[in-house]
Amino acid sequence: MHFSRVKGPSLARGVAGAISKRAQLVLLLCSLLGIGSVLLVSSGSMTSPNATGSNPAGPSGDQVNRKTLPGMAWIPGGTFLMGTNDKESFPNERPAHLVDVRGFWMDEHDVTNAEFANFVAATGYVTTAERPVNWEDLRKELPPDTPKPGDGALAPGSLVFTPTSGPVPLNDLSVWWRWVKGANWRHPEGPTSSIQGREDYPVVQVSWYDAVAYAQWAGKRLPSEAEWEFAARGALDSKRYVWGDDFRPDGRYMANTWQGAFPVHDSGEDRFVGTSPVGSFPANGYGLYDMAGNVWQWCSDWYRSDAHVEAASQNVCRDPAGPADSYDPGDPQLPKRVVKGGSFLCNPSYCQSYRPSARRARRLIRARLIRDSGASSLEMTG
Repeated sequence: MHFSRVKGPSLARGVAGAISKRAQLVLLLCSLLGIGSVLLVSSGSMTSPNATGSNPAGPSGDQVNRKTLPGMAWIPGGTFLMGTNDKESFPNERPAHLVDVRGFWMDEHDVTNAEFANFVAATGYVTTAERPVNWEDLRKELPPDTPKPGDGALAPGSLVFTPTSGPVPLNDLSVWWRWVKGANWRHPEGPTSSIQGREDYPVVQVSWYDAVAYAQWAGKRLPSEAEWEFAARGALDSKRYVWGDDFRPDGRYMANTWQGAFPVHDSGEDRFVGTSPVGSFPANGYGLYDMAGNVWQWCSDWYRSDAHVEAASQNVCRDPAGPADSYDPGDPQLPKRVVKGGSFLCNPSYCQSYRPSARRARRLIRARLIRDSGASSLEMTG
């Protein structure tokens, strides 16, 4: 799901009771977003692994993590080049600029179906995709003359990826995304699908609000875009991928991406068609899995296409929390948050958003959690 390549479908449809393509995309673009790269903050006091004044790079963050915060990795923080100057990138990724972030703890992998199920069981939480669409809320994000669809079209549901029967133009994602009533985190592909047997897969069909709710329950928070990108790079500065510059080192697939003609057929050469269990590919330099491909990951930042231009005007950005508001020139009416990491749908012919500098705008979708060192209260951005 890449808005930079989305053309504006007609908002007015002559068929009564149907939501326009545009309205469908506005409703819930949460199909491949889970809680994978969420930075969570502790609601209680945490002791930094470097509290004794040792070098941020030691003792081993990996060793400390295993002793104190199972399932999380210590990200030591530091200064790095965020974004890219690579000509083979999207304009919103440029220019590269210096950013400094403090150390934090981050989930080693995306939040799984099993973990999210524990949250729902404990709280009774109902996700965005499981609730009927509130027309009064939706109409605020649509042009004034958009007619109200029939009540049946406002029933709970979400978008589901549907391969096409043959090659199609890649500038209209509505060709391969289908609105399915009853699609949600329990039934990712629709009411007849199930997550049974997929307990260790990343949870999907979760909105930004769902990710924040989970993070609060877990005593964590979503990462800022700067934190996410620093962690994803795994101490490899300015590399094209989170593992280096070669997409397939020694012929190995390093992430769950699309092989074959998109969106017609994924050949599964990387062993997977669709999402994959967390940790199916090698971890990066910080011990984090799936920081490229598989499913998109939510960040806390508002999305602005010019965010890097503004940041580059400063000498060094320190712990940037992101823009104060959202602006996407291709769709200025809708506020959006940043998502990172790409998904199994990304491939060279379409987006290559499995690069750490890649960034996309999403109307509130997947997450991974982080925890700040020494945090005494829950800190949420946005």
